[in-house]
Amino acid sequence: MKDSLIALTRDALGSLRDLLPIVVVISVFQVFVFREPAAGLISMAMGALLVAAGLTFFIFGLRLALFPVGEGLAHALARKGSIFWLIVFAFVLGFGTTIAEPALIAIAAEAADVAAAADAIASTAAAKSSYALGLRLTVALAVGVALVIGVMRILANWSLPIMIIAGYILVVLITTIAPQEIVGVAYDSGGVTTSTVTVPLVTALGVGLASSLRGRNALTDGFGLIAFASLIPILFVLIYGIVV
Repeated sequence: MKDSLIALTRDALGSLRDLLPIVVVISVFQVFVFREPAAGLISMAMGALLVAAGLTFFIFGLRLALFPVGEGLAHALARKGSIFWLIVFAFVLGFGTTIAEPALIAIAAEAADVAAAADAIASTAAAKSSYALGLRLTVALAVGVALVIGVMRILANWSLPIMIIAGYILVVLITTIAPQEIVGVAYDSGGVTTSTVTVPLVTALGVGLASSLRGRNALTDGFGLIAFASLIPILFVLIYGIVV
């Protein structure tokens, strides 16, 4: 219990330290550039404290549960020697974490609103909801496939640089034939998958799997899954734009 309190306090101090530069910069601009009243600084300070609290509990929770769970499952599946269940787990993990990703939910809703304003889809709640859901499912499916490819890379010891370079060449080629309206959304979709929910579990999976396999190195082989989780969604959303 004492160790947990010490760790929680350390995470809280780290969160405050990380947020301090942002708060200082915004405060300086508000007071000296925009000439905003000082009362606005109080609400900003309260918001910063809430953000710091959220970051503290999030980081503490990662270390307490999410990282150990991801690595533990990867170790257990590697010991069983079942490639099928390992691949199923990777796909479900990628799909499940991404569909619940707050950043993806936000950008899908924003993309639906903009598409409706541009008359690309009907300006109805049902049409926008369907568009946003389709985008979220496409990205989630892409991340699931990305993790499967990443796991296969670790198992087969394929070259990460060659796969990433080939993937981005394919992205550039498909970009040239994709509708212009979907290109920006596709590239941003690759970014939002590497956010708060997805990254910790995906990283834990890769490190846990690499450290469980003989002849693999957790540092050189365990990382790289996030690169696939950023790349493959761009491809899928571009194709989604072409087809749909």
